[in-house]
Amino acid sequence: MSFGAGADTQFETMRGREFPAIRQFTIFLENRVGQLLEVVRRFEGTGIRIVALSINDAAECAFVRFLISDADRGREILERAGLAIIESDLVGVELPEGPQPLLRVCTALLQAELNIIQAYPLFMRPHGKPAVAIMVENIDLAMKTLNEKGFRIITEADLDGDGITPDDGF
Repeated sequence: MSFGAGADTQFETMRGREFPAIRQFTIFLENRVGQLLEVVRRFEGTGIRIVALSINDAAECAFVRFLISDADRGREILERAGLAIIESDLVGVELPEGPQPLLRVCTALLQAELNIIQAYPLFMRPHGKPAVAIMVENIDLAMKTLNEKGFRIITEADLDGDGITPDDGF
């Protein structure tokens, strides 16, 4: 199975899946000043960048979800810090050119009867184009559907820094 326009590469993950999902990390932080800064600083000097971030605040804690440029090394850093983490697979998709690109992505997923659970933009633009990270109920079907509709799937390799340009708004 290949993904993206003209892609010939086969993907096999350690989890036994043959698709290039991107990994999201969720950590739980106390609602105290400086907690997020402490986590972000753990990546300082490592060459690992946070490429997407979502924070959901609750009364006693915050749920911080993020994507990083090197998920395997990033997981090691978070584990060494003693942080409780949850790792999830997301679909990364490049937004197509033209009006209402997100509408086109949502329409494709709706046609496959897939619900979007979470979504947030990437800070960096793989291949110079805007992209989003999406959590869906059935990642296999979502990737197959988006690929068949001609969308370019963003892989973890796309987050490594090569070919990434800063988002104009960040």
